Amino acid sequence: MEATITSEGLRLGAHFARPPGLARVPGLVLCHGFPSGPRGAATYGATYPELAERLARDAGWAVLTFNFRGSGPSEGNFSIDGWAADLRAAIDALHARPDVTGVWIAGSSLGGSLAIRAAAEDDRVRGVATLGAPASLREWAREPARFLEHVRSVGLVRDPDFPPDVSEWARAIVSLDIVGAASKLPPRPLFVLQGSDDEIVPVTDARELVDRAGPSAELRIVHAAGHRLRHDPRAVAALLGWLDRQIP
Repeated sequence: MEATITSEGLRLGAHFARPPGLARVPGLVLCHGFPSGPRGAATYGATYPELAERLARDAGWAVLTFNFRGSGPSEGNFSIDGWAADLRAAIDALHARPDVTGVWIAGSSLGGSLAIRAAAEDDRVRGVATLGAPASLREWAREPARFLEHVRSVGLVRDPDFPPDVSEWARAIVSLDIVGAASKLPPRPLFVLQGSDDEIVPVTDARELVDRAGPSAELRIVHAAGHRLRHDPRAVAALLGWLDRQIP
């Protein structure tokens, strides 16, 4: 079912999937990552509704997926604080549903990193699963002007006057403390899925996140898999298995 959520006055495109015939079910917020390729933001996230429907059908969960600001049909321009606000809005929307018994998050790439941070700041989130999530963004915006040019090229920044302060915009990105957030998750579970041949995020990032999250964290390395784990049936099967283990 196509839907809309509102974040800081911006309309975000969303999709809600729910298994039929059950009065109350656990809920999952499903997050996409950072788009790639020229103007890639315009269509990025288009496959997530299909994945949401698969997880709802096979796991019996309610699943809300959405486009972060600047991507797909969603309004606005990319900023790390803005994307964090969008994820909070999605958590709020799912948590407010009377037919949802609790909220978990699963995120790919940057969406996974933001999921860890969101859970660290919000006790309503009962667990997090990540797929190829970076443990640090320090290298992303080390050269702010060049990175902003890249973000414009993929279509995440549409307004020529945005951001008003490029240095501050970049500083927020590089200062995102993902590893520190992971240390605040226990005793809630963290499930880290990582491709052994990920060409963007090294396996060492996954190990660092799990090490900081302690005994409540689990690492699953998918052999010979790259960065886009959502398209790997082994990764999807592992995510379904993790969801099944969340409910006593």
